[in-house]
Amino acid sequence: MPASLPISVVIVAKNEAANLPRCLASVQGWVAEIVVALNDTVDDTATIAQKSGAAVYHLSWRGYRDTKNAALALATQRWVLSLDADEEVSANLREAIAGFFARGDHTRFVAARFPRKVWFIDRWITHGDWYPDLGLRLLNRDYARWGGDEFVHEKVVCEGPVATLRGDLHHYSFPTLASHVAKINPFADLFVRQQQARGKRFSAGAAVLRPFWRFFRAYVLRRGFLDGYPGFYIACATAFGAFVRYSRLYEEENRRSPDA
Repeated sequence: MPASLPISVVIVAKNEAANLPRCLASVQGWVAEIVVALNDTVDDTATIAQKSGAAVYHLSWRGYRDTKNAALALATQRWVLSLDADEEVSANLREAIAGFFARGDHTRFVAARFPRKVWFIDRWITHGDWYPDLGLRLLNRDYARWGGDEFVHEKVVCEGPVATLRGDLHHYSFPTLASHVAKINPFADLFVRQQQARGKRFSAGAAVLRPFWRFFRAYVLRRGFLDGYPGFYIACATAFGAFVRYSRLYEEENRRSPDA
């Protein structure tokens, strides 16, 4: 592998002192640059990033899509590897990225995607809705940028062919089951804002049928049962999360005080 690939790693973070060292260690020594863009951070994230040799910037929060585009503009390299602080480039993925440049694929493709694998409770999750979770994270800034919804589910949009690489991006998104449960309400809030922005209204049919479909798809069609009890929990939690989101939309449209 070359000593340094022509890549800027860009990480957007907020209070990620616990996760950032692992993320930085997985990319140090083989990329040209590491950029850490912080927003409203009050812990030691900035100090950790600076000690690793990363370029540190402070950005105001503009939503997922627009903040990531602002961070993208800070990179000096044409090719960018976009990471979250709770992610880690596996050794296999690192070799796959090196091969992408060694073969000259970076002259034929404008971006590359690869699977993301989550560690949850006691194992890597390799089935269900959480895997392979292909994400487009390696991109040529001349042809790609972050697009998608303003509030949630941002994604890279590009003009040109996209390669698929082997090797997993490791994701340590939920250190405890409680941390996963805590995400349900914030994502429900974002869902409500998204639906309202699109002019969508509550549907009783969707509120009833969508959770059942999400469980069946995750646990049966995508073989979540092969991940043991964590796979069963994930399928149930995914269904419940869908139920909460639609119920929150109902609440927003029908809430009133008892004396109204």
